[in-house]
Amino acid sequence: MGKIKVHEFMSLDGVIENPVWTMEFGFDPKMGEAIGGLTSGGDGAILLGRTTFEMFAPAWSTRTAEEDPGAPFFNDTSKYVVASTTPSVEWANSVMLGAYDPAAIEKLKADVSGTIYVSGSAILVRGLLQDGLVDELHLFVYPVTLGRGLRLFTEDLPGHKLSLVASETYANGVVHLAYAPAKGDG
Repeated sequence: MGKIKVHEFMSLDGVIENPVWTMEFGFDPKMGEAIGGLTSGGDGAILLGRTTFEMFAPAWSTRTAEEDPGAPFFNDTSKYVVASTTPSVEWANSVMLGAYDPAAIEKLKADVSGTIYVSGSAILVRGLLQDGLVDELHLFVYPVTLGRGLRLFTEDLPGHKLSLVASETYANGVVHLAYAPAKGDG
């Protein structure tokens, strides 16, 4: 059975929207190792919401391994897109799952033997959290407040108890916090 591992870049005040603001901090190689660890292991998959899929497809589909060591993962791995409308772009190895349906995600978890990697996709991740489908939540928290923007955790969502399973601080000031559902909460 696959495990859903979510990865988000987040400001101190919880903003995850369009993380171009992360560029000024640079990308510590140890962050790459941590993210690489999330994308490895078994016969995995990528699960994305429509908006993130439409941002990732043009950015990754033309990259080579020489340009970015993550390119083979993003281009060769099966991608599953949760969307109520068909994305406006195509990308190899992509399957449309339709509108968000927890039963379809449970089936995907049953069919995949490795990691099901999720990046961005705030609306999808909120649903996955609400339905107890996230096995690991990896937050890369940047030392900046943005004041406004799309947040992962909104006031209308129910609370969840999580257990910190790992943490790491990088030279650029980013903190990686890895959480799993707390015992008895999902």
